[in-house]
Amino acid sequence: MNDSQSSEKSRNRRIVKRPDADVLVVGAGPAGTVAATLLARHGARVRLLDRAVFPRDKLCGDTVNPGTLAALRRLRLAGAVDTCGLPIHGMRLSGANGVVVDGRYPDGLVGRALLRRHLDWMLLQDAVAAGVQFDPSVSVRRAIVEDHVVAGVVLDGGRELRASVTIAADGRRSALAFGLGLAAHPPAPRRWAIGAYFDVPADTATRTLGEMHVRGGHYIGVAPVPGGLTNVCLVKSWRAGDAAVADPRAAIVDALARDPLLADRFAGATMTTAPVVLGPLAVDAEKRSIDGLLLAGDAAGFIDPMTGDGLRFAIRGAELTAAAALDSLANGWDAVHARLAQARRAEFAGKWRFNRTVRSLVASKSAVAIAAAGARFAPAVLRRVMIYSGDCDVARSTC
Repeated sequence: MNDSQSSEKSRNRRIVKRPDADVLVVGAGPAGTVAATLLARHGARVRLLDRAVFPRDKLCGDTVNPGTLAALRRLRLAGAVDTCGLPIHGMRLSGANGVVVDGRYPDGLVGRALLRRHLDWMLLQDAVAAGVQFDPSVSVRRAIVEDHVVAGVVLDGGRELRASVTIAADGRRSALAFGLGLAAHPPAPRRWAIGAYFDVPADTATRTLGEMHVRGGHYIGVAPVPGGLTNVCLVKSWRAGDAAVADPRAAIVDALARDPLLADRFAGATMTTAPVVLGPLAVDAEKRSIDGLLLAGDAAGFIDPMTGDGLRFAIRGAELTAAAALDSLANGWDAVHARLAQARRAEFAGKWRFNRTVRSLVASKSAVAIAAAGARFAPAVLRRVMIYSGDCDVARSTC
């Protein structure tokens, strides 16, 4: 063999560069950080990316229901939540006709209330402690797709990061899921959320309850948070150009002032933060999938959060996604997506149906009136619904 042939053979045997990580997780919300933590505990090299600098604010109802709290405890991730969160002993639900029902969680179960900026920061610290490399202020532009397989991501500026598995946990407007046509906002419903914190004088009656006030066409969530403030979230159907979205402060103040149950209570309240707008809320995930990529959290689908169980979908869904990632690293991608989809259906299908039913009910003024009338005469049924919303059965089975 002459020198030129040897040189050519050497070039053909170029060493393939080792991927930057076994798993890239895009998005450091609860789904992303929990998945990253579990993968790192199993020995995977994990890089976690987020466009924000943490801690950062996030619109949320700020409550962790008993089922979610039980899942965090089982995963050894609840220590800071238990220490810093306010105990929530149940839910107060009110209807348009003035009916009010308090549903206490059974068997001593509790949830917790704390700011999402604090919850996300706590979970992120757990991820870093587990060995996850965290890169803040990193914006992902698109996925790298080679031979119909996702091989990593392209960042702003054109830099590439490569991994054997990429997890899109970058929220309801996921650059990866939307960019690849794997998720989209459905034409209906087109609900938006407006959230802010209030200082409410002498607001002590319900400091141990989360609240949901259902009216025809909208609902208002109220929750206490550490520091004596009260979280208020207004969710209603709007379009991006509507005046309410353009002036969210006026929208949330007006909704409280017009509400027969909340008007007096918030009459002397001070809004302590600028309102945050989020929408459209609903996200539908396509059934198709791409090898190399897994979806988690809101990027995998999002239903209106009025039942308060969005965080359990994120936490438990992250656990299932992490298991699928480990499966693919060990055995390749054959049937990984099918097994993950089956596991998600087995875990969440009943709750998804329940949430869609509740969502449809809130959209109809007549349905709200009928449900409120039924609650007046059969409050025990409504209390059972609230217990189901809180994932109390899940918490019992976990204990």
